[in-house]
Amino acid sequence: MKTEHITKLLNWFEGKNSVLVALSGGVDSAVVAYSAYAKLGKSAIAVTADYKTLAQEELEYAKKISSEIGIKHIVIEYNELDNESFVKNDSKRCFYCRSELSQHLLQMAKEFETDMIVDGTNTDDLDDYRPGVLALHENGIRSPLAETGFSKKMVRETAKSVGLSVYDKPSNACLASRIPWGQSVTAERLARIEIGEKIVKQLTGAKQVRVRDMNGIAKIEVGVDELPLLENSVVLQKIKDQLKLISFEDVSIDPDGYKPGKINVITN
Repeated sequence: MKTEHITKLLNWFEGKNSVLVALSGGVDSAVVAYSAYAKLGKSAIAVTADYKTLAQEELEYAKKISSEIGIKHIVIEYNELDNESFVKNDSKRCFYCRSELSQHLLQMAKEFETDMIVDGTNTDDLDDYRPGVLALHENGIRSPLAETGFSKKMVRETAKSVGLSVYDKPSNACLASRIPWGQSVTAERLARIEIGEKIVKQLTGAKQVRVRDMNGIAKIEVGVDELPLLENSVVLQKIKDQLKLISFEDVSIDPDGYKPGKINVITN
């Protein structure tokens, strides 16, 4: 079955001359990059955008993935905080983000004379509210996983079968996704969110971590199966003390654990 998965994806690249893979650092785009390189060799390149709302941990994962695969990897830099539409953080934030990303990717595709840009959107992504996916598709960016019927489960199985180290890496999103709609995205908030998540991971060992910035209050989410890691009162007090040192006013724990899209509400 897993062999069928990868064969289906490899066949998708049949007849393609050259592609640029938008590599995020996650397992989905890693599988796409692997398949593109396996089929097209040096005619496939990977590009990661360091747009200042991407956690540096994700950038390092992207570099590691590229090295494992052997694909040429380029990092481009720009600052999303210069985009007023993005900073105001309404329900179309991801649309503005991906629209800007698309323009940078299109420019890179032109420079490297690649025929097509592809991303890591899978079929599960199409079931959620994803204005960012719409923006990518409006700019002609293709999604091989979604087009060949790959669910997240299939992606992870395939990644494991071909030896990618990120096969079990928890899903992640840009740091701005930790800020409720209606509250501005600022450099200060992004910094304390990124540091806060590192602190929680280091003190608990949890892998799936979100530190939501609820207007200065840190709301911690971990994977449902990792909630017991937050039951140690000594560890919990250390987390609270350290998060307050990085300018959070108070700290709370979400008893329901992490769930994608939970913060997709307007909070004034």
